[in-house]
Amino acid sequence: MIFFIILIPNLVPYLIFRLLAIVAPVTSFEGFSQLYSLIPGILGDYCRGTFYFLTLKRCSMDTRISFGTMFPTPNMEIGTHVYIGPNCIVSDSIIEDDVMIGSNVQIINGKLTHNFEDIDTPMRLQGGSKGIVRIGQDTWIGNSAIIMADLGKKCVIGAGSVVAKPIDEYSVAVGNPARVVRKRN
Repeated sequence: MIFFIILIPNLVPYLIFRLLAIVAPVTSFEGFSQLYSLIPGILGDYCRGTFYFLTLKRCSMDTRISFGTMFPTPNMEIGTHVYIGPNCIVSDSIIEDDVMIGSNVQIINGKLTHNFEDIDTPMRLQGGSKGIVRIGQDTWIGNSAIIMADLGKKCVIGAGSVVAKPIDEYSVAVGNPARVVRKRN
């Protein structure tokens, strides 16, 4: 019953999104992600949750996605009991169950998203490589961290850390670049 109460206000925007997605799927998704990111309070949490439940590869209805958080593409999976704080940008990724992501976190799909070796060709025309970043189960990412590589399960990533290489499970990593300072017991 609750699902339908939440779904009804999102139905018209969702249908408009689906029509626009026929012509420009990625652009329309990004635009609606930006629109939904601006709805404040608990109403915004429910609207974002419903929209992403309907549009992402996988997104649990109990996921909380805070104000100002955007997803550039729908190529994502979000598990159950996930919290994503305010003002995050989350690119192509798999976020497993029970993950907590602080505010202003960026999850970027790889370290080399743009090639830049040919100085005679504009960088925007040189292509690049994109991957999927996996955030392991029960991981906590502190505020303003930048994640460019996989995190194992039950990791803690310190605030402001820059993760450029994969972090093994049960690790506590901090700094720029992020280094493992200890293992969780």
